Amino acid sequence: MKIGVIPINIDVAGIEDIVGIARHAEAAGCESVWTAEHVIIPTRLETDYPYSQSGEMPLGGDMNFFDPLVTLSAVAAATSTLKLGTGINILPQTNPLLFAKQAASLDVISGGRLMLGLGLGWMREEFRAMGTPFEKRGARFDDYLQALRKAWSGEEVNHQSEFLDWRNFRSFPIPVAKSDLPVFIGGHAGKAFLRAARYGQGWYPAIYSAAELAPNIDRLRAACAEVGRDFNELEITSVWANTGGLDELRRLRDLGVSRVTVPLQSLPGSAIDGISWLADEVIGRL
Repeated sequence: MKIGVIPINIDVAGIEDIVGIARHAEAAGCESVWTAEHVIIPTRLETDYPYSQSGEMPLGGDMNFFDPLVTLSAVAAATSTLKLGTGINILPQTNPLLFAKQAASLDVISGGRLMLGLGLGWMREEFRAMGTPFEKRGARFDDYLQALRKAWSGEEVNHQSEFLDWRNFRSFPIPVAKSDLPVFIGGHAGKAFLRAARYGQGWYPAIYSAAELAPNIDRLRAACAEVGRDFNELEITSVWANTGGLDELRRLRDLGVSRVTVPLQSLPGSAIDGISWLADEVIGRL
């Protein structure tokens, strides 16, 4: 099983910390490092945070929250084999043409190490601040992702839709794998399963246990059958928050999970200490 750590772009002082964590993760045998994304953290949040029972967001607005692609560019320059994941970037609120250029540039600079986790987003205040309608973000996501693949093809791009009017251009550089740059569809509600089946090379839900993951994998399998996609083509990434020990990791592996991301805050001590523990107690024993 492949092991990644997340997030390397939150509550860090600067490049020394980011690069230090990444280099230590690479030396420790981690396969990947991952970022999270929010452009803003509102001082008064009206939208319920969907990943806690209280609806309250655990992050404070006064901590550093570095841009994912900028962060991973620094990591790319400081490492050689470590894969670089966004877990996740909020696609519908961004400018997709600029994002296509930035992602392709990072992938080429890193030698094809980028893995794009992409999701719909949940924070209405963030969409408002970004100047993008919160409504129809699912349709916008689907349209943007198809447009991104055209921009990454190296061919002439024409894409007219409800949201975009792209005509008669090409965009370079193109990702190392061209339009097959790995995209992991985030989420485990609504149409996330169909999106993963239709558009993803992988699926990355914010699920923290094998028991909760199992029925959702069944839903993903059913979505693949519905659209005629081979379920085994999808790479499943889950979260292991240092609970249940190696037995939990084995349960995840038996469900078909090929990678787990480990929250740094769930590990003992500092980020560096936690990664050392991960190397000794988990990676070295799998």
